[in-house]
Amino acid sequence: KAHLLSFDISKERTGPIISITPISIHTVSSSPPTSTTNMASSSFPPLLPKIDAILVLDGDGNRLAGKYYGDFMKAASPSSPENGASSGAAAADSSSADNATAAQSVEQLRASFERQLQSKIGGIAARPDAAEVVTVLGKTAVFCGGSAPNQGGGGGGAGDVRIVHIGPSGESELVLAHLVEGMYDALGQLMGGATDRNMILDNLELVFLLIDEHCDGGVILETDGHKLSSSVLLRDEQESRMGEMGMEGQGGGGGGG
Repeated sequence: KAHLLSFDISKERTGPIISITPISIHTVSSSPPTSTTNMASSSFPPLLPKIDAILVLDGDGNRLAGKYYGDFMKAASPSSPENGASSGAAAADSSSADNATAAQSVEQLRASFERQLQSKIGGIAARPDAAEVVTVLGKTAVFCGGSAPNQGGGGGGAGDVRIVHIGPSGESELVLAHLVEGMYDALGQLMGGATDRNMILDNLELVFLLIDEHCDGGVILETDGHKLSSSVLLRDEQESRMGEMGMEGQGGGGGGG
């Protein structure tokens, strides 16, 4: 708030008389106030942990279920023919062959990675509440489960299944351990405490639902074991009902014809 002075000069016989009147002027800023909350939120990085892969392996390192995210363990696609040498049916055949080769190379790449992973974690039994950590090809691998050789569980016995989370080298090992422990806890609840190979194979649908409820596109959604198992069972029940409704609809349509 500023004050300006106005001068009123009038001439009389006794001489000029000067009267001073204060005038109040309010200054208004043209730019809106900045929000410190918005500035703070834009300056901090996202806190959601991201992972590169989730694997469910048996005692011999064979993948029973799992998902790879992002560009991790993806081979480069083959180059297309140059100078337009191939055309028509020849180009279509070449494209199909390239796609098959690329898919095969990706699977081979992943199988090779999983063999190297197994060479480091084989024979190590990690408690459900105490995940073990190894490094494979510059990635951090954290896992729960498994059986030690003296337990005789390597041939598909109870508890030989391992859940492995693969994360970037810069990701916190404690964070990854918390993630894998939560998923392993949920798996044990869904399988009734029996996390052996045969039980997993008999309930693969639940295992894949668990992976989807736990992680989406490499971003972790939920880590609490009880909440995960409840969400999986609820989703499985909903899908079963939808399937039954679809079958009833098809049956009703066929009967009407």
